[in-house]
Amino acid sequence: MLLILNLIRDDVGNTKFQGGYMSEQIEYETMEFDVVIVGAGPSGLSAAIKLKQLNNELNVVVLEKGSEVGAHIISGALFEVRALEELFPNWKELNCPVSLKVSSEQTMWFDDETHAKPVAQSLIPKPMHNKGNYIISLGNLCKWLAEQAENLGVEIFPGFSAIETVKDKNNQVIGIKTGKMGIDKQGNKKDSFVESMLLLAPVTLICEGARGQIAKQLISDYKLDKGRDPQHFGLGIKEQWKIKPENHKLGHVEHGAGWPLSENDCTGGSFVYHIEDNQIVLGLITDLNYANPHISPYDEFQRFKQHPHIKQLLDGAQRLVYGARTIAKGGPQSLPKMHFPGGLLLGCSAGTLNAAKIKGTHTAMKSGIEAAIVIHDGFKLDKPVKHLAFFTHQFSKSWAYKELIIQRNFAPSIHKWGAWLGGAYSFIDINLFKGKLPWTFHDKVPDHLTLQPADRCDQIQYAKYDGVISFDKPSSVFLSNTNHEEDQPCHLVLTDVSVFSKINLPLYHEPAQRYCPAGVYEVVGEDQKLQINAQNCVHCKACDIKDPTQNITWTAPEGGGGPNYPGF
Repeated sequence: MLLILNLIRDDVGNTKFQGGYMSEQIEYETMEFDVVIVGAGPSGLSAAIKLKQLNNELNVVVLEKGSEVGAHIISGALFEVRALEELFPNWKELNCPVSLKVSSEQTMWFDDETHAKPVAQSLIPKPMHNKGNYIISLGNLCKWLAEQAENLGVEIFPGFSAIETVKDKNNQVIGIKTGKMGIDKQGNKKDSFVESMLLLAPVTLICEGARGQIAKQLISDYKLDKGRDPQHFGLGIKEQWKIKPENHKLGHVEHGAGWPLSENDCTGGSFVYHIEDNQIVLGLITDLNYANPHISPYDEFQRFKQHPHIKQLLDGAQRLVYGARTIAKGGPQSLPKMHFPGGLLLGCSAGTLNAAKIKGTHTAMKSGIEAAIVIHDGFKLDKPVKHLAFFTHQFSKSWAYKELIIQRNFAPSIHKWGAWLGGAYSFIDINLFKGKLPWTFHDKVPDHLTLQPADRCDQIQYAKYDGVISFDKPSSVFLSNTNHEEDQPCHLVLTDVSVFSKINLPLYHEPAQRYCPAGVYEVVGEDQKLQINAQNCVHCKACDIKDPTQNITWTAPEGGGGPNYPGF
């Protein structure tokens, strides 16, 4: 259907129906649904599936910016099946790609660059124990969930970026607008030009993952974070290796803390998971509240691999895949209001990850399930929009929210006291008192405000890459299968280009060239100019989060662009 709409733009760029005297007339193709879902991740697909299970007559569509479902999915991933069992009690009979149970686990404390020691599991906070959990490819699980959703009649559109919401004259969200395709760097239409589409529905679910473009705008527009702590993030960098059979322990899980991050007053942790075919996935999560602008999370990960405990595991191994993504880990104190006029924020778009468990898939899926129940009830009452307000109450009764409350002090205590003392506090709080101590810690400083001026901090000289265990960023990006149409507008938008030369370069020595794990930002030439290699972007969102001036906005590139993680 073609629709000519009188639209206006507000001062933050949202599209609205005619509501004032200034407007432009634009012809859009529109599609109408009962529910529009942005993002084919765990929360979005779970919501879609549950909706169709409750009422197969509902018309549900899922948009996915990746070239296919799972292309942009990256995770550890250790998985609890609780939410999966709610969706599909017979999941084992449906060829679900969840089969490798954790066989053994260990937690390591890395003292320094040469020493590491195991920590008794009895001293580890209970949420970090993994008995009964599975090691999975989250990308493969999402592909399977998408198949189940399509079998139920859900429409899934991969390769389409949702760039903004559509609002009516009452400021209520009534759908989303997709990005244009076939625009060159100068903004001109190419022969391949395709106009944006409007996908309209009474209910819109935003399930973009951590620091999503639309979620960020909605939180700002509707002040959904009023009275809440700022969200906090970690940057996870991950690789998949094929190792020697004698070094492999199928189903073994290892987490670590301490060096190298502790050497530079950073917090975070490492993981090594032994999966099928003599392969391991290993990675390092760096909390983005660090202070020293010379820190490079990417290079900290390269250092981590040189530790003897890890290096021996990689002897004679082959690196297969590389990827990076931020995770939202602020806890329930940082959860924004998840309901807005016309829709809901779900999963990591809101920040439902359980930081103590280092798991967010099961809680994201549960948020989608609870959302579907509320939406279904709303349609039954013929009040789908008004009934969305009940979601907060519905989710607060769920086991997902209750486990978030139990671990609410985990991340703030780590930020406050570091991994060792913060971990000790968490053991007391969670293991002994089951999260019922009568106080809640807060971390009121957003991650982008924690950087100190570069001349007040120690310089860090990272070792050269050896090409065997440590690698440069271009070769890593190559293994992420990242690809963007080169002749398109840059999707990394600078609000003020002069900020680089006036603030970020002189004060912080341009930290983007170090916190970006893909070599997108470079300072080049004798005249020290900022070069943005947008085609390298792996969509981790670290720049949008950590830039000290909040001058960088990550926006969705042309649909289908970005990484393509095989089985990550």
